[in-house]
Amino acid sequence: MAAGLSLGRSPATTGRAFLPAETEALLAVDLGLRTGLALYGREGKLRWYRSTNFGKAERLRRGAPRVLAAIPNPVWLVLEGGGALADIWEREAERQALELLRIDAQVWRQRLLLPRERYDRARLKETAEALARVVIDWSDAPRPTSLRHDAAEAILIGLWGVLQVGWLEELPGVLRRR
Repeated sequence: MAAGLSLGRSPATTGRAFLPAETEALLAVDLGLRTGLALYGREGKLRWYRSTNFGKAERLRRGAPRVLAAIPNPVWLVLEGGGALADIWEREAERQALELLRIDAQVWRQRLLLPRERYDRARLKETAEALARVVIDWSDAPRPTSLRHDAAEAILIGLWGVLQVGWLEELPGVLRRR
C-alpha cells in the first residue's frame, strides 16, 4: 500500500474504500517528485498513505488534481515544503476551494519529535518511520510491507495537521513521547 499511487483506478486503490463520502478529509503531502501522501478523516485518524513517483513536474501537474479527485470530501491540504512543486498543489487547492496549510519540516518535527531526534539525519528518518508505524497501528490503517520515508513523513505531517486544525485536541496517549 505504501508503494505507488494508482491514479484514476478503482476506489480500493485510491482510498475511497477507507473513507466514507460524508467524512471530511485532510490530505498531507511531503513534497517532491517522489511524493508522500497521507489522508486523515475528520476523527483525526489516518485512512491511507502512499508514496508515488511523479518523475517530472509535468506529471505532477496532471497528477495532483487526480489525487484530490480521488478523495470524496477534501477540506484541508497540508504541504511540507515550497518552490515550484508546492505552487502546483497550491493552485489545485485554490481551484478546489480547499483550506491550505504550508509548513516547513521543522514545524511538525518540533511538535512531534524529541529535541535529540530532530537534527541527526539518520536518526530522524528512523524515528519518523517508527512513529509513523505507531500512527498506522493507532489508526487501524493497513500495515505496510515497507514504508518509504516520504510516506512516513507525510503521515507525521498529517498528524500535525489534524492537531493544528483541531480535529484532535491533543496527541493520543500512545503517541505522546514527552
